[in-house]
Amino acid sequence: MSASGVAVLLSWLSCCGSALWRYYSNSQNYDIFSTRSTIKLEYEGTLFSEWSAPATCSIKNKRLPKTELRCSSPGIHAIKPIVSGPDLEEERYLSVDNSHICFLWYYKAIDFAHNLTQIIVLWIYDPENADPSELLWNATEPSLNSIILSKQLASLGQMPLIYTILKRKVYFPQERMKDGKWYFSVPMTASDVLKEVRGNQVAFQDCFIANSLFLLTFPLLTIPEIPGFLPISSPRGSQLIANWAACLPSFVVVVADMETFQTNDSFHTWTRIRVPPNILTEDERHNVSDVTVSRDGIFFIINGILYLKNYKAFTRLGSNVSLPDGGIIGITSRKWCWINYLLKNKERRSNMAIWTENEVYLGYDLLKFVKIVTTEKLKGLLNMSPTATLTIHNVEYTGHPLELALLLNYCIVCNASKTIYLVIYNEDTIQWVFQDFALDVTIDTFLIPYFLYSAMPELLLWDKHRIYYYYHNFTDTGVLQTTTEFGNLSRLSQNSIIHNVLMDYYGNIVVKMENNVMFYFKIKIKDAVKLHLWTNSTVKSLISFKPSGHMYLIYVFENGKIYPEEYPLKLESQSITFKTKEKCPYTAFHNDIFHFSYLLDKGQNLSFWAQIVYPENIGLYIVVESYGPKILEIKDQIHYEIALGYCSKTTTITFSQNINYEAVDDYFKLQYENTGLLLVHVRPSELAKTCPMSQKVFQISVGCDASKFIAVKGFTKKECLQHDFFYIIEQSYLRGQPSKPLRVKYNWDEYGCPLRVDFREKFHPLVQLYNDSGYVEDVEVNFIVWEIHGRDDYSFNNTMKKSGCLNEAQTWNSMIKLNKHLPLEEVWGPEFL
Repeated sequence: MSASGVAVLLSWLSCCGSALWRYYSNSQNYDIFSTRSTIKLEYEGTLFSEWSAPATCSIKNKRLPKTELRCSSPGIHAIKPIVSGPDLEEERYLSVDNSHICFLWYYKAIDFAHNLTQIIVLWIYDPENADPSELLWNATEPSLNSIILSKQLASLGQMPLIYTILKRKVYFPQERMKDGKWYFSVPMTASDVLKEVRGNQVAFQDCFIANSLFLLTFPLLTIPEIPGFLPISSPRGSQLIANWAACLPSFVVVVADMETFQTNDSFHTWTRIRVPPNILTEDERHNVSDVTVSRDGIFFIINGILYLKNYKAFTRLGSNVSLPDGGIIGITSRKWCWINYLLKNKERRSNMAIWTENEVYLGYDLLKFVKIVTTEKLKGLLNMSPTATLTIHNVEYTGHPLELALLLNYCIVCNASKTIYLVIYNEDTIQWVFQDFALDVTIDTFLIPYFLYSAMPELLLWDKHRIYYYYHNFTDTGVLQTTTEFGNLSRLSQNSIIHNVLMDYYGNIVVKMENNVMFYFKIKIKDAVKLHLWTNSTVKSLISFKPSGHMYLIYVFENGKIYPEEYPLKLESQSITFKTKEKCPYTAFHNDIFHFSYLLDKGQNLSFWAQIVYPENIGLYIVVESYGPKILEIKDQIHYEIALGYCSKTTTITFSQNINYEAVDDYFKLQYENTGLLLVHVRPSELAKTCPMSQKVFQISVGCDASKFIAVKGFTKKECLQHDFFYIIEQSYLRGQPSKPLRVKYNWDEYGCPLRVDFREKFHPLVQLYNDSGYVEDVEVNFIVWEIHGRDDYSFNNTMKKSGCLNEAQTWNSMIKLNKHLPLEEVWGPEFL
């Protein structure tokens, strides 16, 4: 539904709630909000008189509650409705750009399952002159205006490319433009899903095209609605419950008090989730308390029992999958997406956690569940009194790709108060670490944890009224403050209570109350501001983020319909902070960190730079925080400049590892001790709510890249006809002089096409290193070559003495004698050096 369509429904409900006003833009996600933009104003309420705007802005009809605004000059413009009566409406300070970005990319994907490819069709459109179907994002063909615009820009040299964010691949159009469209063929993937359309710097009438970030993965099908199936929902009057896949945020499930909804495109389209009759009672069907999505389907908790809904069935889970048959109080999944991560001890990590008051289970793909701890075991690990009462309060995954946190209730006499403790579990090392964390609360207090996107563990906790922050590995703590009421958000929102809290990858954090009042702050910030009212208190809603990082609201109406609406968080926060006069302490923060994950193999190092520019006499610097095993050396260099009243500090950081693996007693033990995963957080030393993107979080995996492999140059698998090929080794050439010759079958799959060489020339194999992207480098270190079928008719062209050996080196014969119990292909290797 369009923004105007949602507005009609919201306006229809405004009779029962407070008055408010908002605005819309034709461009998706408010990407273009400039002097060229048409800004649509909308007032909800009954006391409207007219609109007020500065002289530099023109209003189409200022006496209509719904009208259009244009501002001819850039800057901050005060806009508000004038109403009858004693109360004044909120004034917004809209930031209008003088941008030369006027056009956007429109894309659609066509799936071809037979060859696992997707065709992306691209064209250019102007939001101010687009077809309604393009604005609604359901166009199948470009409009006439878009065809003309695309052809005009193509004639000027425009040619788009598609870049992948995670693996840094580039895709080019298949052919020249056809009918105003470009076509791209890309492989279906589950690990390189974030893509960006980038065009050339080509202008038409002084206007450029904005780059466009989008999500494209394997086709994800929603569970179809089946006639005769019945609704499943939360209890009547409850707030919306939602869950989405961390790496596929467009795949969302929302549980309302009348239906459950599912989408694979951020509710551009959606289906209802319903269950077969005669499995649940009427009360059970309307008593969902929690939900989680995974590859196996959608998991519901109903009356302490876990149920699974997938394409095939609706199933009750319990002892049949090693879970309790009742008493389940919570389920959670990961909040942050890490595509790549290093596991030292396990083959895979969990995708959900399930718990009762006294047990915690981890869930894996294909319905595998494992109990990892009980409260009795935790008492022993934490040296707690056996007479104390210890129960599980809540469970949440941290920002680390392999860690899970448990909040524990602890009390001796459990009448009035209890203490909340926190322990963190690492799935790979299987270690429990008791944190320096203790919070005394009343016995009936329930806290919800939310771990932030950071390197060190950083946590937000909230009850009904307040947000507690725990920054910098729980060393910087307190209550999130507000300008009045000492951080009690309920008193600032007509006694409503906190509904949900959401953070994006750029450090923005939004708190939504049950009556749709919202507050805003950023990571590391200790106070929040109240945002302008956007949604009426009578509408049930929740906040979510698109793959592009833009925030949107999800509305569920009493008629059983669900609608998404884009929310201009940047513009709204700018309006509030303009009134508070808050300034960002720096003017620019730059870096060359382009990946979310880096891998360091032996002998490699990683260097990057970060730069901050700020007014002189402030004294800012770059903070680099790391979390994980101490297996890397960190060196930094700082370059400082000052000019025209501004300072710039550029910090160059180098991570390296200098481990000597030669002549060690246990090669693999040393290698194991010096591999692991680190998280690194790079940020300015001071932040403010007005600062742009102000952090970079990435991981460094130290160890062997599982995607790397070696191959001998010249051996290919495509340039010859494979067939059954055998060769004979005469017994006189075999070790031990057997009675029969050896017949060997050539392994085409492993070795590729045989290499043709002149037997009169010396053959020296050139070993090359490859990964998923192709050739990396030639291997220049020493390596061992041996024959695995028992031949002994070869000779050497040099001696140890001539090679400069001071002592006798390992030889083929000595290694065979030393490792008689091993097959020939395993008697020699790096573990024996």
